[in-house]
Amino acid sequence: MARDITQLIRDTESDLLFHHSTRVYFWGALMGKRNGATFDSELLYAAAMFHDLGITRAYDKSQLRFEVDGANAARDFLRGHGIPEKDVENVWLAIALHTTPGIPEHMHPEAALVQAGAGMDMAGRNYDDFTAAEREAVINAHPRSHDFGHEVIEAFYRGLQHRPDSTFGTFNDDFLAIKDPGFHRANLCSIILGSRWEQ
Repeated sequence: MARDITQLIRDTESDLLFHHSTRVYFWGALMGKRNGATFDSELLYAAAMFHDLGITRAYDKSQLRFEVDGANAARDFLRGHGIPEKDVENVWLAIALHTTPGIPEHMHPEAALVQAGAGMDMAGRNYDDFTAAEREAVINAHPRSHDFGHEVIEAFYRGLQHRPDSTFGTFNDDFLAIKDPGFHRANLCSIILGSRWEQ
């Protein structure tokens, strides 16, 4: 199954996203092992590899949150491989919630580790918890360019610009705000005050 996942993601995602997703798996697995977490490495791999699939060109017409697109694709893939429904649900949640701060770390290990791995790779969260040898091994196996930050901002902007409303309540609207001067963030207080209840 892992080989099939690798091939599907390799064929679908850019090098940037493929290597990022693979590093997310390694960072998450290393954290899990260090912390003594009991996790299914194949399910963690599935969640890590599908976690950004929703920002690829295949979803250019989608209005869903990109996390839901990736979670749905993983769900369909895993069901096609006869994975038990409880495991499918865990992978779905790990992907769907990976950009939701404060929730995944209190869930099953795969969800916590996908979020932690993504945080490490995107923003260096818990960077010092990894040894220099671990960081070097992961980066050598799946290179991270010196311009990764700008490249990933561009990739996420491209994958989100057609569905700005899907970023409400997440930090994903940061990708739109930095790239599109005409983008205006939704504000829950304004939504409440402008609702039919307040008229």
